[in-house]
Amino acid sequence: MKLDTKKFEEKMQKTLDTLTADLATMRVGKANPEVLSKITFEYYGAPTPLMTMASVAVADARTLVITPYDKSTLKEMDRAIQTSDLGIHPQNDGSVLRLTFPPMTEDRRREMTKQVAQKGENAKVAIRNIRREANDAVKEQKKNSEMTEDEAKVSDKEIQDLTDRYIKKIEAVVDAKDKEMIAEQEKEAGEIAAKADEPDIE
Repeated sequence: MKLDTKKFEEKMQKTLDTLTADLATMRVGKANPEVLSKITFEYYGAPTPLMTMASVAVADARTLVITPYDKSTLKEMDRAIQTSDLGIHPQNDGSVLRLTFPPMTEDRRREMTKQVAQKGENAKVAIRNIRREANDAVKEQKKNSEMTEDEAKVSDKEIQDLTDRYIKKIEAVVDAKDKEMIAEQEKEAGEIAAKADEPDIE
């Protein structure tokens, strides 16, 4: 009997989903509440997701406004954002936190491109580890006479096809994020150029 690859495919899909969610939290110059999805803070001694304890509104293209349900948590939320990898310092007016996202510069895009590529590589390594786990399962079943030589070959091919498919999916997700960052940077450059061309009004 050839290997049932379903559980290995589920693991690969989970790896892809994790990467996609991770890349969605990376800011690209525009205000996106998703960037806060991984931030937690201490609430009654327990790590608590910020987004479960506050409403997050998009004030404009570059600004998020965070309104805590419990005002006493404002300081801890502020600290959690500042110590996160967001690289943004919130403005705290005592009632809400304002996050202003800086424009996507060339340097920032290059830095983020490296981070995205690294996350993609990590996901590929995880997929290959799942492939090895599946290949080991084939060897074990063959050794125990639960699988014929031909069934082992078919199973190995299915595992490799699955691996190739998910590696391509990972590359597509990484490529889409890169294009998103390039588009944002070009948009920023266009807006800056347009402002520079505006006549001075005396």
